[in-house]
Amino acid sequence: MNSITPSRLAGLFNNDDHLTIRLLDDAPYQDTHQAMLDSTLARIADKKQGIVHPDELWIVEHQDVYTLGQAGKPEHILYRTDTPIIQTDRGGQVTWHGRGQLVVYWLFDLHALGLGVRDLVSHAEQAIEDVVQRYLPPTLTAKARRDAPGVYIYNQDGDMLGKIASLGFKIKQGFSYHGIAINLVNDLSAFNAINPCGYAGMPMAKLASFGLFSEQDMADFVQQFVKNIADRRAGRLALRPIDTLQ
Repeated sequence: MNSITPSRLAGLFNNDDHLTIRLLDDAPYQDTHQAMLDSTLARIADKKQGIVHPDELWIVEHQDVYTLGQAGKPEHILYRTDTPIIQTDRGGQVTWHGRGQLVVYWLFDLHALGLGVRDLVSHAEQAIEDVVQRYLPPTLTAKARRDAPGVYIYNQDGDMLGKIASLGFKIKQGFSYHGIAINLVNDLSAFNAINPCGYAGMPMAKLASFGLFSEQDMADFVQQFVKNIADRRAGRLALRPIDTLQ
């Protein structure tokens, strides 16, 4: 098993709390990005007319692609492969998306939710920590760090074993799009061609490396992750004090 195939998860989610869930399989990056941007621009225009649309979470498995953030430096691409490289408008440097990796896009009206950009990032990191931790052995910890945004796996001695999740958002007139990527069952060798997120020598990790991760585990993971985000958006889960490993 090395694919998520989000459409298999249809029926697991109910669009409550004014949050719509969209499931996209084998999604071409450029088409998906354009759809996100078009949706966000339409929401901005409609809000000015008093028309409010539900926030959305897009659960995506992309076709293999490297994406370079709007301030991304080409030198972080170490060598070229057959995988396309696409410039995009999110924050951050270069990363990879593809088969076996869970990508979640947060199309939220931050002003309506009373959230700042730092709140959004912290909620995203803490949601990843919460759910990833459930699938780790008790000797390992999933934690964010302030010097390098994302979520990382640490052992009980405090050694960082690898980065399991990356973040990169874009905010336009108070609306967010883009989001997070969690390595579940993907082939990590794709990251060898880049400095992941601009960090030379950054080791990458995937959840399947730390124990059995069946197809049912995959469905459960995504369902729990969406529920955690929905609970945070609805105010049922508050931000924890920032206590990160450096």
